Amino acid sequence: MARVEAARTRAAAASPLFTAEFAWRAARWSSIILLIVVWELYARSGEVTTFMLPPLSMVCERIWEDAMSGDLLANLWDTVYRALAGFAIAAVPGVLLGILITRLAPVRWFFDPVISVGFPMPKIAFIPIIVLWFGFYDVSKITIVVFDAIFPIITATVAGTRGVDRHLVWSARNLGASERELLREIVLPAALPQILTGLQVALPIALIVTIIAEMTTASSGLGGEMLHASRFVDSMGVFAALVEIAIVGLLLIKVMAMIRARLLHWHQEARQAKTV
Repeated sequence: MARVEAARTRAAAASPLFTAEFAWRAARWSSIILLIVVWELYARSGEVTTFMLPPLSMVCERIWEDAMSGDLLANLWDTVYRALAGFAIAAVPGVLLGILITRLAPVRWFFDPVISVGFPMPKIAFIPIIVLWFGFYDVSKITIVVFDAIFPIITATVAGTRGVDRHLVWSARNLGASERELLREIVLPAALPQILTGLQVALPIALIVTIIAEMTTASSGLGGEMLHASRFVDSMGVFAALVEIAIVGLLLIKVMAMIRARLLHWHQEARQAKTV
């Protein structure tokens, strides 16, 4: 009996917290909910034609039809595969190069001008050249994703590595830590939040560049499906592809945020998030 009463007491204490958390989460999504409602009501108001702005409910029906036919899964796989493959290929050398730039003067001397010129340059302009080199295959799309996503990863890694407290480095060296131990135990953990920030910036860039490359080369994928629908004046298909791209982008960002929270569970920002 005492256990039952204790359980009821804990449930009663947790109930207000659960209600407050649910209300906070609902408030955070209120703008999206409002956008959906306004879209649906305005599309059915008669102010615009269905061709110009189809109701979201009809767009969802089109997405369901594409899912049942298998077209959605095929296009989704092509786009996500290209984006994640390019992102992964850019992440590893991007982080390594960023660390080497801060640790080795010859590497910094060689790559600083290249990054200074390449970072602000619109890399999308290289799509025709890459297509000429590699053709209309996946390798060309993944290459342009790598080319575009690697720069924010390098710059974030450089900023994070340079921002490590020098007193920590000096203390570790005075205690006899080798360069490898210093990098593994001090530099990388301290720079990890900034590195993950660069990865979080690079991931949506990878998706955006993948969509643009698919539209430019008229290939498969969500971008190619949108271009195909536009060429055949299929307004419903264009909006369906747009919603699908938005959902994929949101899911990728959420997954990346979960990975960040998992890797930085020891960091100050994780403790602050729990106390907010």
